[in-house]
Amino acid sequence: MEFVNNPDFWIGLVKIIWINIILSGDNAVVIALAARSLPPHQQKKAIFWGSGAAVVLRIALTVIAAWLLGLSFLQIVGGCLLLWIGVQLLGQEEEEEGGTAEQAGLMTAVRTILIADLVMSLDNVIAVAAAAKGSMLLLILGLAISIPLVIFGSTLMIKLMERFPIIVTLGAALIGWVGGETIVSDIVLKDAVAAAPWLHYTAAAAGAAFVVGLGKYLGSRAHTTAEAN
Repeated sequence: MEFVNNPDFWIGLVKIIWINIILSGDNAVVIALAARSLPPHQQKKAIFWGSGAAVVLRIALTVIAAWLLGLSFLQIVGGCLLLWIGVQLLGQEEEEEGGTAEQAGLMTAVRTILIADLVMSLDNVIAVAAAAKGSMLLLILGLAISIPLVIFGSTLMIKLMERFPIIVTLGAALIGWVGGETIVSDIVLKDAVAAAPWLHYTAAAAGAAFVVGLGKYLGSRAHTTAEAN
């Protein structure tokens, strides 16, 4: 256990934890949005399993992140997927009843968390991998310690969303913003963005507006349909 007396190990661990604190904000928002409509006991399960599985997924993703980021159109597809997730989370109508529906809702929430985290982590894991400097032990420890941080952040976000509903809209807008950023970060658009840096923020803002606009429309239409029936 040479790492115990190795200051570089502990410095690297602190770096990874700090990076994850900074980068976990949007993940906490996604988890909170996906779990907010579940019953309280289902919320805890969705947060726990979603957060834990997302961290394991991020560890695996870190190993191949550099290769993935070099694939053309991958981030365009991922960004579009995030936009779809944002629209679904904002516009969904939760009408499940009974145990089977609750279980289905839990599985849907966990699946949504995993997909969103996979897309949102594509570039974030590069920073974590750099801090780990090839140490898998350091990487796993740092990310594992981050699990409670994500769980706490998600739980806090759910409570805030219940008290201040506007945060739901802002959270969906954040997902749309990240989706727009992800799309224009694709390798095939690198030259275009370099020539016109404003495209980055324009795409991000357009993504946020798209998610909020379409999500609100679909939610309103579903509500009107439900009232009519």
